[in-house]
Amino acid sequence: MVGTGITYVRGDASTPQGKGVKIIAHVCNDLGGWGKGFVLALSRRWPEPEKAYRAWHRERAKNDFALGAAQFVQVEPYVWVANLVGQRGMRTGRSTGVPVRYEAIDAALGLLAVKAEELGASVHMPRIGCGLAGGKWARVEPLIAERLTARDIPVTVYDFGA
Repeated sequence: MVGTGITYVRGDASTPQGKGVKIIAHVCNDLGGWGKGFVLALSRRWPEPEKAYRAWHRERAKNDFALGAAQFVQVEPYVWVANLVGQRGMRTGRSTGVPVRYEAIDAALGLLAVKAEELGASVHMPRIGCGLAGGKWARVEPLIAERLTARDIPVTVYDFGA
């Protein structure tokens, strides 16, 4: 799609391309579950995002953990991981509907924009909310364009093994 300001590349979002400060963004569920999908690639590279996410969820009575929240974990001098809570529960054999929550992704992207501006960072991600969360890229892409690229924050979306 032209005009969104999003760059699409083939590759792995857990190894972001380019120079400068980079934030790798991905969508998490609100149940404290970490163990399927893109997070496995993150955990293979760095233990910190999973540790931070699990602690954030465990301590949720005392913090801002909720749909629409974002947690930023520095994993290298110029690389951060953004845990965006944009998924209500997880898909199971019995569940109906999809876990993705577009309004939560939108809110979390707003927090991501503030952090990216603060750090002077580019944002790197898979097609968030569209894997295990079951979302449609046609609904997520405009949120990214509105929240990030409209503010001149460079965004690269990685299609793995495409």
